[in-house]
This record gives sequence, C-alpha cells and structure tokens, in this order.
Amino acid sequence: MRSDAAPLPSPSPRPLAGIRVLDLSRVVSGPYAGRILADLGADVVKVESPAGDITQFAGMIENERSGLFAQMNAGKRSIGIDLDADGSTEIVRSLAAECDVVIENFRPSVLPRRGLGWADLSAINPRLVMLSISGFGATSGYSERRAYAPVIHAESGLLARYAELDGRMPSDIPLALGDVLSSLHGSIAVLAALRLRDVTGVGQHIDMSMLDAMVASDDYQHFVVDDRIEPYPTRGTVWQVAGGPLLLAASAKHAWAEISRQRGLRIGDDIAADVDAKIAARRTALEEWFANFSTRQEVLDELDRLGLAWADIVSPDDVLRSPAFDGRQISTRPDGPGTRAIVRMPYNFSAATSGPTRGAATTGQDTDDVLREWIGLGDDAIRMLRSTGALFTQEDQR
Repeated sequence: MRSDAAPLPSPSPRPLAGIRVLDLSRVVSGPYAGRILADLGADVVKVESPAGDITQFAGMIENERSGLFAQMNAGKRSIGIDLDADGSTEIVRSLAAECDVVIENFRPSVLPRRGLGWADLSAINPRLVMLSISGFGATSGYSERRAYAPVIHAESGLLARYAELDGRMPSDIPLALGDVLSSLHGSIAVLAALRLRDVTGVGQHIDMSMLDAMVASDDYQHFVVDDRIEPYPTRGTVWQVAGGPLLLAASAKHAWAEISRQRGLRIGDDIAADVDAKIAARRTALEEWFANFSTRQEVLDELDRLGLAWADIVSPDDVLRSPAFDGRQISTRPDGPGTRAIVRMPYNFSAATSGPTRGAATTGQDTDDVLREWIGLGDDAIRMLRSTGALFTQEDQR
C-alpha cells in the first residue's frame, strides 16, 4: 500500500497529479468520472475485459477507437484483465492496494461475489476511496435492477414531464443525462473523500445512485417535495423571426411583461379575466412585435437592449464553430500516435493545467508498464499471467 502520493509538478501543476485511479467501469457512468479525474491530472488505469467496452462501437471508428470511447477514456492507460481467468482477482486486488481511488459501476452484488467489493479492498488498503455507481444504489429496493441512462430518465419523472409539456407520448432524450450526472456527482464526492482522507488518514466508500443524482440535479423537483400539484414552469419558447427561429429563455408572459414595460405596449383590458385568452393574446402580440423587424440583427439588438436572454437554434454540426468557443479550446487532439479529436473538460484554472495528456488507449496497451510501476511485477510474472489468459491485449483478440 502506498504511504503517500507523488509531489505536484510545477510551475503549472495538474491538480490531481500523483493520484492513482483504478477504473473498473464501462459504458458512460463511471468512465466519465474517470475521464474527469484524468483531465485533472490523475493517473487513471482502465481495466478492460475480453468482451470490451460496448462504447468501442459507438460512432465513427478512427484509429481503432470510436468517438464515444475516445471521449470517455482519453487520458487513461489501459490494462486487459479477464476476471474469469485464474489469478485475475489477485491482480486487481494488488492494483487496488496501490491506488487512491477505485471506480466501478456494476450492480451492487457483482464485485463482492468476486472478492473485490468495498469490504475486501478497504481491508487491504484502508486509505482507499471507492466510487460505486449503480442505477438505484446499494440500499434501494431496486438495487439489483440493470439500469442505463434511459431507464433513469423514465424513472425520474423527466420523460413524463416532457410529454406533458409537449402534449405527446413519452420518448427518451438524445443525451445520456443520467450517466453524466452520476459521474459528475461521483467525481465531486471522490474529491471530497480524498480531502477528508488527508485529514483522517482513512478512505471511504461512495454509494452513488444514478436515480439519486438525477433527482438531486432536477431544479423542478421542489414541486414534488412541496407536494404541490402545479403546472411546471414553461421552458424557453421558440419564435419565428427574421432569419429563422429564435429561442427566448422566458415565457411569453415574462417576455411580454418586459417588452410592454419598457416599450409601453399593452394588451386590451377586455380579456383580463380570461386566462387562456390572455395567454393567446400575449403570444399573438409577441408574434406581431417580432414581425416589425426586417433583419435578425435588429431583433437581437433590441432583445439585448431589453435585457432578455436569447439563443440561436444551432445545428449540432455547427456547435463547435460557435463564437461562444472563440479562445476556449473546447476541442483538442491529444499528443501521441493514433489519437483523434475529442472535447476537453471545461476546467480552466488561473495557475494550473488540465486536459487529456493522451488519447484513449487500445485494450491492454499499457498492461506491462502499469504492472511494473504499480505492483512491481517482473517480466517472468507478466508472461506467466499472459499464458493463463488473465492478461491480454487487443492484439491477442485478433
């Protein structure tokens, strides 16, 4: 077990330099947390199984890496371990004894059955911080259910809310929000646990439920907690203006109130008592007001003068070309052979460095180096483990 972490480099340190992370997770929840820690400077080692991570086949393949796999695993090293082979459990236990953080996203009963649960690993490394992400948490009545982001979107009430607002059948959103939120909250918890470990000398287990993370991140949940049956606030509304559709981050009521207050416009008093008619009248009045502008720039200038927040409806193909990213370096291509462009994490420090130091590794690419550096295995021991099938690389699978 390590006695301390390596010193921070200078003059522009990576905040988590010297922290070792063993990433046993796959798909998005878990790997995204590992990617965050890697961008912040941790040495993150991804353990891959012979079946591979299913994200390896999600999106365009370039340099043997899919877009999603590259995005989730940039900056990590890779070690191939077949957990069904003799000797594999001992390898993982040895690695866990020498690291600061373990990340996993199996169902709560899976790793304990293999002797790799929190009780097993903390016994050999009392300073360990272990992040376990599962769909519903270890203490839930649903703890053993399989869960991906769409399951969490449905169970959290999000899809029903969208359907209610839009007057349509529920359908999933094109974003793995349940995965990403659990990884973000998980990363925050890991950093807090590491800080507490610095004080107490003792690590701890983090039981992160994807559903908990989703509901805790939902700013509309106060309606549920308050037990008040009220309409949800309207989302940003889209209007047809010169040059194409435009979103206002305000309801028609708020937008009309601000425009009428500053420009002296009014809706007739004869409909004041009829709520539905007043809503329709406000919308009609706004449509007529927008029609007064002959160019899009005139509309935008007037909205800015009124202090109303607006947005262009940007195509996904054009997002990274937006002026909003001028000078922000939101995308990058890490150094090294076989890398591909990825989006970097949004961390910009005044006196520190972040971002991927390398692209996503191929399966088992760093096996020998990690085993030598972390647990001191020699060449003969590594060859023996390869012969049993406990260790493998991408080349071995061809």
